[in-house]
Amino acid sequence: MFRRVPPVVAGPGQESVWDYPRPPRVERSTRLVTVVLGGVEVCRTTRGIRVLETSHPPGWYLPREDWLPGSLHPAGGSSFCEWKGVAAYLDVVAGDRREFRAAWTYDDPAEAFSLLRGAVAVYPGRMDVCTVDGEPVRPQEGGFYGGWVTSDVVGPFKGPPGTSGW
Repeated sequence: MFRRVPPVVAGPGQESVWDYPRPPRVERSTRLVTVVLGGVEVCRTTRGIRVLETSHPPGWYLPREDWLPGSLHPAGGSSFCEWKGVAAYLDVVAGDRREFRAAWTYDDPAEAFSLLRGAVAVYPGRMDVCTVDGEPVRPQEGGFYGGWVTSDVVGPFKGPPGTSGW
C-alpha cells in the first residue's frame, strides 16, 4: 500500500527531492564532480548532468571524455528505464580494483533524455569516493538506484525497505 511520507523541509541552499518532477528532469551542472576507485581519480568534470526525479537523490551522468582512459570496460547485459530507455553496463577499473557492472550508460536514450547520450553514471557506494564540489557523496540506500546524496538535498529518499511504492 502506498504511504506518502512527509518531506523534510529544505533549508537555505537545499533542494527537496519531493519538489523534483515525474517524469524526471535532466539538467547540466558546472559543479566539480570527482570519482575515485582503487586510489585513482578515474573521473573529474565540471560538465556533469543531473537527473532529478521525485523521491530520488540526483543521479549524476559524467561525460565519457572526462573519464580516465582505460577505466571503463563493457560489462554485458542491459536494463530498461521507462523514461530513459535501454542502459548498457560497464565495469570500472583502476588501481587494484575492478567493480563489475558498477556503471551504466545510455547510447540511444529516449529523446527527452538525449543529453545523457554516452554519459556514464556510477553507483557511488561501489567507488572509493565520489564528490560534488569536494563533499563526499553518500549512496542512495537500497543498492538498486544510483542516487548521490549530498548535504544540499533532503528527502526522505526512495530506496530503503518499505519505499518501493513511492
